[in-house]
Amino acid sequence: MARLDLSARVAALETAVAAGTNRLPDDLLADARTVLARTAERSALSAEHTVVALAGSTGSGKSSLFNAVARAPLARPGVTRPTTSRPLAVVWGPGADPLLGWLEVGERHHAPGRAGVATDGLVLLDLPDHDSVVTEHRAIAERLVERVDLLVWVVDPQKYADAALHERYLRPLADHGDVVVVVLNQIDRLTPEEAAACLADLRRLVAEDGLAAARVLGVSATTGQGIDELDTLLEQAAARREAAVARMVADVRGVARRIVDACGDKVSERSQDVARGRLVDALEAAAGVTTVVDAVRVSAARRARAATGWPPTRWIGRFRADPLRRLGLARGTDRPDLARTSLPQTSPTVAARAHVAVRDYVSTMTAGIPEDWALAARSRVTDSAGGLADALDQAVAGTELEAARRPRWWAVVGFVQWVVLAVVVAGLVWLGVLAVLAYLQLPAPETPAWRGFPWPTLLVVGGVVVGLLLALVARVAGALGARRRAARARRRLRESVAKVAGRRVWLPVSEELSALGTCRVAAQVAGT
Repeated sequence: MARLDLSARVAALETAVAAGTNRLPDDLLADARTVLARTAERSALSAEHTVVALAGSTGSGKSSLFNAVARAPLARPGVTRPTTSRPLAVVWGPGADPLLGWLEVGERHHAPGRAGVATDGLVLLDLPDHDSVVTEHRAIAERLVERVDLLVWVVDPQKYADAALHERYLRPLADHGDVVVVVLNQIDRLTPEEAAACLADLRRLVAEDGLAAARVLGVSATTGQGIDELDTLLEQAAARREAAVARMVADVRGVARRIVDACGDKVSERSQDVARGRLVDALEAAAGVTTVVDAVRVSAARRARAATGWPPTRWIGRFRADPLRRLGLARGTDRPDLARTSLPQTSPTVAARAHVAVRDYVSTMTAGIPEDWALAARSRVTDSAGGLADALDQAVAGTELEAARRPRWWAVVGFVQWVVLAVVVAGLVWLGVLAVLAYLQLPAPETPAWRGFPWPTLLVVGGVVVGLLLALVARVAGALGARRRAARARRRLRESVAKVAGRRVWLPVSEELSALGTCRVAAQVAGT
């Protein structure tokens, strides 16, 4: 179960690192990648061995403690100067060589097993002093402190409260309490009351370092006091074979929690609809949507009059230019990506408002997130918004405006108008024939009448009246239809502008926010 838990944490940390690349601080990313690499390397090595390291300052007696645990004088103790220049290992049981090779520990001793004690798989290291005056020795100690499975810090009554020890070494191990043991050595120099007080104070300091779960023991390498308790602790760690996984889990959790902190608190949901609406409004103005919508309305009304008006007066409308044709939008294109309009250039004021709207949208959506993520979002939007004006023009040109659409009622009314005109012409011809006959004083046939009005006159007058009334009604209907067509055009144009806003503004910002959310959630999973 522990290994499954470690695998899940590693996968989550890898996800967080991938999402946070170029966004999280470089040193944090480097630490996370180091932890991932070290975890992979340690996982590939022996799971049957538990590596325990004794670390401490000069004079703390860790080498003497190492000898006491090993039951052999393997390390040379020193009091006033560092004597451990390179790590020393004592191994119980076979098969630890590859692991020690990875740890770069060359000096190794194999200890015989003790009767009744399950020590096979235990590897005990004596590290160089962490406060050594030799830089190389300190570097070796620090490298091994990061790699071992269980860490035993050896302190003495004189320097257990040393600020450098706690700030530089113990506090960075916060949340590693399960794999840290703090040993107060040389308690034989204290009275029982003094030893109890020192141990209580040491436990308080260790807890303040974030190592509340760490075990604190009092021992004396000289008299053997407390050595059995330390032996038991190490033997149990070796028998359970859980310290290696616990250390890796602690490392992953530690760096994951730093990533969570770097991602900041989750920002509350924003009113995206309002921010997007303001942005689209500004981009509509910059794209000249109002001009196009007006042109659609005027063009549709003009074409309706041309199709349904009184035929003798239709030709007058031909002298007026089609506004859609003037804007280069009279017909569609099979290649919207190549389409362009002839709209007049947007005024500098409107263009400036569009850029301000883009900036305000980005600022609104990135308010409260870490600065690196906000800068990344702004940078991406700036890059993608470089051709915004051209993209908007192309979107308008590629929008279906129904410029060539002819409603069926136009054809019906137009046909009726020609029929009415034919009736008028028939009446005029009839009247003309009667006039010619009268002029030539020839007998004229009897002219039928309706309620005292001759039919030819009724045909002419009635036809003209009907034609004009029909043209007037069609004009009103055409105007209403033009408004509806303009409304549909506005919706489609807004959708086209919104798509441009989506590609150029919304998507880059959303991707950054999504990456931030992914990074935060994955780091939370790894750090729980």
